Amino acid sequence: MIVVGGGVIGLTTAVELARRGRRVRLWTREPAGATTSAVAGALWWPYRIEPEALVGAWSLTSLRVYEELAERPEETGVRLVPGVQPGLSPAALGPWARELTGMVRELAPEERPAGVASGLWARLPLIDMPAHLGWLRARFEAAGGNVELRTAGSLDEAAAGAPVVVNCTGLGARELVPDPELTPVRGQLVLVENPGIDTWYAAADEASSELTYFFPQPGRLVLGGTAVEGSWSLEPDPATAEAIVRRCARVRPEIAGAEVLAHRVGLRPARSGGVRLAAVPGPYGTRLVHNYGHGGAGVTVAWGCARAAADLVG
Repeated sequence: MIVVGGGVIGLTTAVELARRGRRVRLWTREPAGATTSAVAGALWWPYRIEPEALVGAWSLTSLRVYEELAERPEETGVRLVPGVQPGLSPAALGPWARELTGMVRELAPEERPAGVASGLWARLPLIDMPAHLGWLRARFEAAGGNVELRTAGSLDEAAAGAPVVVNCTGLGARELVPDPELTPVRGQLVLVENPGIDTWYAAADEASSELTYFFPQPGRLVLGGTAVEGSWSLEPDPATAEAIVRRCARVRPEIAGAEVLAHRVGLRPARSGGVRLAAVPGPYGTRLVHNYGHGGAGVTVAWGCARAAADLVG
């Protein structure tokens, strides 16, 4: 079979299929380090993703995997890191949050950053995506899978070479399927030298295109961000970068003087109606399984969706 798409969804799905004994080829138009997944800040949390009825179970499946992987952080790129989400409370979360025993609680007064009246303290998986994507590829190849650097001109092209095709092309599915329900949500990040911050902070108002978050990753502090719907631009905007640094520095003033290392932009694959996870008849009598449209939470649901997609393969 062929899995099309080499980001975190495609790689995780390929690993799951290979783990079940399937012979899998993975087609990717670019190395994993050049995908949108490599740009992600990558905190586990169900953010900007639907359908709500399914997201909780997918997220919790992934959480349990990440908890295991966090026992080998240097190998897998996964760590459990404490942090703060202002303005949230456990009671306001979905039913899935009842499974986060010991991982989430109300923020104590002495833990509140400046200007934060209430919020959540949480100890969650934080994933170093370049390292994690490399680990996924190594695990896939160790299980007998093959990665092919090639662009699929169409899903018919893939179907001509395999009885089962799993479509994990993210935003690329807009043209490949085609699926006009997909739209980009542009995210811009700033990478700076870490001035000694070892906890994360994430203030994400889903109604706003401006986000404020910082994630301590090995060798850098990731600052964000934006969520601009409908923008295809991959060029970092200097004014946006300056605004991101200012917002983060209001929470931790030491960020203002941190040396800027790099700028990053990624396009989240949002889809009206949410994730498409379904099996349909494909060309040439093949079975086509779609697994795309994960918005801003691909990392959060990757393992849950991979296992659901593998079940659909049969």
